[in-house]
Amino acid sequence: MQTNFNFRVRVMSYAHHIFVSGEYTWSAALKKAWTLYRLAKMMRHGVVKFFYEKVDGSARVAYGTLCNLPAGITSGRGTKAPNFGVMRYYDTKKQAFRSFRVENFIAIAI
Repeated sequence: MQTNFNFRVRVMSYAHHIFVSGEYTWSAALKKAWTLYRLAKMMRHGVVKFFYEKVDGSARVAYGTLCNLPAGITSGRGTKAPNFGVMRYYDTKKQAFRSFRVENFIAIAI
């Protein structure tokens, strides 16, 4: 059974995961969650440059998309429940799917 989450549920779920990490206040978690929502929305329309912190602490510049994937590439979602603690994207430089923890997101490049 696949449930269709509206955008408010998605944003609040991102904010909850960010807040539970213990690094952010609820206000800061909501701001970051709304930015993540905007990032996902932009990636559904094209390639977006953004930054996030890797596990080793260094910053990563990523060029990701969620639309117009090459032939034969699938996101592998299937019937798996969504994980709001992780954001998945297709990296156009590495030509593979990548992910990052939502609390490690830094910014969208303009």
